[in-house]
Amino acid sequence: MTSEHIRTVVENGVGTITIDRPARFNSLDVRTAQDLRKAALACARDAQVRVVLLRGTNGVFCSGADLKYIRSGGTDDDLGYLQPDARGIQQGYGEVFKQILEYLHSTISEIRRAAKPFVAAVDGVAAAGGFGLAMSCDLVVASERSWFEWAYSRTGLTGAESSTFILPRLIGLRRSLELVLLNPRLTAERAQAMGLVSEVYPDDAFDARVVELSARLAAGPVRAFGVAKGLLNMSAGVDRLDYHLDQELDNLSRIADGAEFKEGLDAFFEKREAHFTAL
Repeated sequence: MTSEHIRTVVENGVGTITIDRPARFNSLDVRTAQDLRKAALACARDAQVRVVLLRGTNGVFCSGADLKYIRSGGTDDDLGYLQPDARGIQQGYGEVFKQILEYLHSTISEIRRAAKPFVAAVDGVAAAGGFGLAMSCDLVVASERSWFEWAYSRTGLTGAESSTFILPRLIGLRRSLELVLLNPRLTAERAQAMGLVSEVYPDDAFDARVVELSARLAAGPVRAFGVAKGLLNMSAGVDRLDYHLDQELDNLSRIADGAEFKEGLDAFFEKREAHFTAL
C-alpha cells in the first residue's frame, strides 16, 4: 500500500509504515492522516504482518498536525469528508484540527488495540502530535541524534494524540507536568532515562539495529505477545483511551478557536516568541 506521503512495505512478517512528507517535516494534513490510518489498519489486521514499524524520513519522525495547512483553513474536499458543513461554520482553527485528529486518533486507537507489537523507530525529531504518536506505540527506539518535545504549549495548545493519556502512565504525573509546563527538548538519552524510550542506538547502526529488533519480534510468539499486550492494556486502563481521545479532540479544537492559539500560530510562522500575556 502506497499513497503520496505514506509508504507501506511488508517483508518477512514486518510491516513498515513510513511517513514521507519531508517538505512539511513529516507533518500531517487531512489526506496524510487519512492514509496513515488506512496503513495502520491494514497492518494491524493482516495476519501475515507480525510486527509493525512506524518510521519517518529525512531526520524527522513526525512533527504532528501541519500548522501551515491549518493556518490556511484546509481544503474544501478534505473538510467536507467528515463534517460537510465545516467550511460554513469555521470561526477559528478548531474545525480544521478536528479533521486531522479524527484520523490520527483513530490510528492511535488501532495501535493500542492491535494484537501485535507496534514499534516507533524514531530517527530525528518527534514533536507535538509526532511525540504522542510515538508514545502510543508498544516500543520506542531512537537514534542518538533524535530528540523529543511536547511542543503543544509553544502555540498555546492543550495536547492531543493520546499524549495526556499515555504520559502519566509512562512516567508519572509529576514528570508529565514538567513536560507540559516547561516543554524541555529531550535528547534520546534523557528520554530513555525518563522511561519514554526503550532503546537508543548509534546513528550509524540505527537502521541495522531496527531490522534486528523487528526480526526478533516477528520470530517471537506473536499471538502470546498480543494477549499479553491486551492484559497490560487492561491493567493500565487503556479501555478508557477512546473516551480520552475524544476529550483531547474536543478540548484542543476549542482552544484552537481562541486567541492564545492564534497568537501562538502567528508567532510560530513569524519565528518569534509568543506573547500570551498580552492577550
